[in-house]
Amino acid sequence: MSEQAAPGIRSGAVPGGVPDPVPLGAPVEGGPARRPAPVTLEGRHVALVPFDAGRHAASLYALSHGPEKEALWAYLSADPFPDEAAFTRFYAEAATKADPLLFAIVEVESGRAVGHATYMRIEPAHRVIEVGNILHTPALQRTPGATEAMYLMARHAFEDLGYRRYEWKCNALNAPSRRAAERLGFAYEGLFRQHMIIKGLNRDTAWYALLDHEWPKAKAAFEAWLDPANFDAEGRQTQRLEDIRAAL
Repeated sequence: MSEQAAPGIRSGAVPGGVPDPVPLGAPVEGGPARRPAPVTLEGRHVALVPFDAGRHAASLYALSHGPEKEALWAYLSADPFPDEAAFTRFYAEAATKADPLLFAIVEVESGRAVGHATYMRIEPAHRVIEVGNILHTPALQRTPGATEAMYLMARHAFEDLGYRRYEWKCNALNAPSRRAAERLGFAYEGLFRQHMIIKGLNRDTAWYALLDHEWPKAKAAFEAWLDPANFDAEGRQTQRLEDIRAAL
């Protein structure tokens, strides 16, 4: 009776010798992930909603343009827009695409759009999806809503859509984005040199990812950090997200 190779190992015949095992990856159960659809993801502070230029463009333009806001666009593919009409036309077109799939980040209390994010480079067959094209205006930056938005998108990707790899990529020179990735629980995987040309400039890309088996711990940390008990009367955090995750 012949022996069977262990899971993930294929025997390869070697002329005149003993079969040599060929290392392969572990078997992956299940079929493809679901492709994300324009749905609403509701949180306590913010909601992710399908981008609607008629509803969201005016607010987002006002919050992302003006003196001292040019830096918001430094690492995005677009530049600041000359006027609201050009901004609205651009985002009306972007909102029609399935990949990247564009969401407005809307404050629950005020109803105004304070940012946007997309699911992109969507590969259901491999169960890989990326979060990107992220714009956090000053009204959203350093607020619980900014973290909640990223939590809602990750939870939806893993738990509702069935992805096993959730990616974050950014310009290697974008220090705030790299810090954000690490704070949110993404693991650094390496540098892709001369990966892209953006606005006529070289871009080396830093790659990060969060995997499905890492999600339960990341989720627990997100939820503990977002708990109202983690904030004092002035809205200041009691524990940092990365400290909570490290303690789990």
